Amino acid sequence: MASRITRRSAIFGATAAALSLQVDGQSGSGTVERWGIFEISLHGPADGNPYLDVRLSAELRHQNRVLDVSGFYDGDGAYKLRFMPDSEGEWSWTTRSNRPELDGKRGRFVCSKAQPENHGPVIVRDIFQFGYADGAVYCPFGTTCYAWAHQGDALEEQTLATLRSAPFNKIRMCVFPKWYAYNNVEPQYYPFPRSSSGENDLSRFDPLFFRHFEARVAQLSALGIQADLILFHPYDHWGYANLPAEVNDRYLRYVIARLAACRNVWWSVANEWDLVKSKTLADWDHFFRVIQESDPYGHLRSIHHSKVMYDHAKSWVTHASIQGDQFDRTPEWRDAFQKPVVFDECKYEGNIPRRWGDISAREMVRRFWLGVVMGGWVGHGETYLDPHDVLWWSKGGVLKGESAPRVRFLRELIDSAPPGMKPMPASYYPCLARAGEQYLYFLDYHQPAEFAFDLPAEGRFRAELIDPWNMTITAAPGEFHAKAQLKLRGEPYQAVRFRRS
Repeated sequence: MASRITRRSAIFGATAAALSLQVDGQSGSGTVERWGIFEISLHGPADGNPYLDVRLSAELRHQNRVLDVSGFYDGDGAYKLRFMPDSEGEWSWTTRSNRPELDGKRGRFVCSKAQPENHGPVIVRDIFQFGYADGAVYCPFGTTCYAWAHQGDALEEQTLATLRSAPFNKIRMCVFPKWYAYNNVEPQYYPFPRSSSGENDLSRFDPLFFRHFEARVAQLSALGIQADLILFHPYDHWGYANLPAEVNDRYLRYVIARLAACRNVWWSVANEWDLVKSKTLADWDHFFRVIQESDPYGHLRSIHHSKVMYDHAKSWVTHASIQGDQFDRTPEWRDAFQKPVVFDECKYEGNIPRRWGDISAREMVRRFWLGVVMGGWVGHGETYLDPHDVLWWSKGGVLKGESAPRVRFLRELIDSAPPGMKPMPASYYPCLARAGEQYLYFLDYHQPAEFAFDLPAEGRFRAELIDPWNMTITAAPGEFHAKAQLKLRGEPYQAVRFRRS
């Protein structure tokens, strides 16, 4: 049967009809931008159980490179393979399958130059930093919104509208639905077909669930937001936290086959892995290996803990995902892991009666500043009580707190800083610097009225007094070098920036 080639648009619609942009051509030709999504659609067997019985993959060739991509069954006799080309020029593809209807299909397409807003996937750069594949700088200023993609279209669209004007360029979100305090709701879709009594058919997936979810991931991409996808978590009442081993593996491979071609995807193997009591440390190691083997693009991989930290030095971990506010240990963890350190959960701005969700906006801003100048990255979250239990941290909706604009202020300072800023370990106050060019100090609780900062003897620097809460930058008169005595605001939570004249 002839193949049909489709190209994904920048935004997946929320309905199945809006998911694809059709490209005509019987020869199987088409064009897709670099780091876009090229999709091969085939019609094949619908009898039996295609999820278990049918194997499908494709070999993609460009010049002397060969990549293998796994396909997936999308229901109603539809089989798909998705590919994210990373090199311009002509690519060819050939399918492989245990079913003759799907085997040996061939085609070609052209990968064109990426559009200006498309920088490719985020990768680790310079050991402790991140960057886009095209060389552009990426500094993660993320938020947590665990179950926002399982709340129904009205609330999900409201969340996207909020994110459109928010400062966040990364969001932590669960693939499986979540059942926990302030989030005791049934989702619109389920990953496995369910009987009227709530029994899961673990031998199949429900394509509607995954079409809906991937549409939301692609909408995030259109907003320039990285989707840090949490693959497992303990907050469950549908049986997803305790799946049989073979189902776990099949689920991972299916998710990766569907989503790995999205350039904004990160893999978080678990939220609070140590609370999932049905799985062992060996299981988590195994999941990392399955992801490595199944993802042809090497998307970022991490794992998040509650009390027992995973060994982030293991080769399959790309960056350390930390819960806590021990920012003073950032240099220690950077040295130990030789990887970026991201405080994905440092507690939440809010007023719920839980100690992890009751810090003030000022404290959230303080934690962002301290984490960044210590050489790490920090994640936001918000948990304000709501009569309908719509808390941002879990369901999304709208932001009610005061930290988000201050996070934007800090992000703009960091985004505009010269590349290669590093923490200065011997600094009296925490400092992020590019030696000889720029120094950003955060004085935290300290409130000196003046201080002598150590600057290079050569060259001259201009000083700016920064108020992280009021988001002001005030130039100090004169120029400074060597032992630079500077009058300060004499208040806590102040910052100072020196820039070479």
